Amino acid sequence: MPSHYAGPATEVEALSAFINLMRASDSVAGVLQTDMTRNDLTPSQFGVLETLLHRGPLFQGELSQKLLRCTGSITSVVAGLERKGMVERRRESQDKRYVRVSLTAKGRKAIDKVFPEHVRAVVRLFGSLTRNETGELRRVCAKLGKFAQQRR
Repeated sequence: MPSHYAGPATEVEALSAFINLMRASDSVAGVLQTDMTRNDLTPSQFGVLETLLHRGPLFQGELSQKLLRCTGSITSVVAGLERKGMVERRRESQDKRYVRVSLTAKGRKAIDKVFPEHVRAVVRLFGSLTRNETGELRRVCAKLGKFAQQRR
């Protein structure tokens, strides 16, 4: 859906692209969130479990950087996962400010079940694109993301 803004062409194009990007992102996230909800996980909880699965134990600050979330929200997500018995937090003895988060056996079992389902869902969604379109989407999103990060 194009923008209804009646400004210069470069502004209209940028706004229309932004609208399309956000709508596509929301639609894809909605489909994937439905899958996660069935497994009693929020998208943020899934992100933490998936990151720990593939990266191993990390400090909470590292998790927040990898997931592009503020440390306060990661602390809350990790606390919820800890209450569910899916992660364990340990303070580092040399510096009590650093909390290392790792998967428990229950957390590993959960993400081992959910992650393959997630991959299949992503593959189904991206099946609407050709391989070249998928590559181009990755390239364009990476370029836009890097530029936005530099602007922060």
